Amino acid sequence: MRVGFLGLGSMGTPMALNLAQHFPITVWNRTASKCDPFRSIPGAAVADSPAAVARQSDVVFAMLYDDSACRTILSDPALTAALRGKTLINTSSVSVACNQLLAAHLHPAGCRFLEMPVSGSRVPAEQGKLVGMLAGGSKEDAERLAPLLGRVTAAAVHCGEEVGAGLRMKFATNLFLITMTAGLAEAMHLARAQGLDVEAFARVLDAGPMASAYSRLKVAKMVAEDWAPQAAIADCYNVTELVQGAAAEAGAETPLMTVCNGLYREAVSRGFGGDDMIAIHKVMTPPERDGEDNNDKKN
Repeated sequence: MRVGFLGLGSMGTPMALNLAQHFPITVWNRTASKCDPFRSIPGAAVADSPAAVARQSDVVFAMLYDDSACRTILSDPALTAALRGKTLINTSSVSVACNQLLAAHLHPAGCRFLEMPVSGSRVPAEQGKLVGMLAGGSKEDAERLAPLLGRVTAAAVHCGEEVGAGLRMKFATNLFLITMTAGLAEAMHLARAQGLDVEAFARVLDAGPMASAYSRLKVAKMVAEDWAPQAAIADCYNVTELVQGAAAEAGAETPLMTVCNGLYREAVSRGFGGDDMIAIHKVMTPPERDGEDNNDKKN
């Protein structure tokens, strides 16, 4: 199976690298230098356009930044023509309306359009242990693609045949993730404010029933004041906006997400957008200490 990959950001690159270990792959990114890791990989090729990727692939993955990027790139007439008879799997975190529009555009052109937003950040992406939420196709499609999806996910759960079901599942899942992250950051903030030994605080959390691989990873980053992004604050803020929009559409009250949306918006406005999402604790510090916080950045 020949694989294509569009979008080599912090998530797309490790996903594509995992696929490159098992399948011939052709990649493309708007910033061409991000393709460099693939130039020396046997069986990998770098294309000069999305359409060139599609012409050399049976299945094309897209991991693009937002609705605007997806609409601009995936609706291009040259790409649309090249996707006839192919499968496109959009893993981007976008709105339901965006994917539905893309499906309505590509299906008549003879392209099978699936969505598979993922849960997980850079480390699970590197390990091939993301959780995929597959929709827009049948369970038979999921089974047919299982050998491929198994290289980037620990599980690819079929969420429904309707485009949008996967994204709605991601929004519900990310609500839990984001509110948990903010709570963990606030707990560490309180521990520091009280003058506690933060390494002892980390050991207490790790020994208790709330501990998880995720909490251990993020607590270790907070103890070390390591803000290098695994999932950046700016990306997390974009997801909070999508979750807020989905909640409004469904008529669901999401008070915790409303608070987190405000926190992440403030973090971006104060210049912390490139930090890891656990650095949200910085907005719990008065603005006059921003200079001190910025000196602590280790991006």
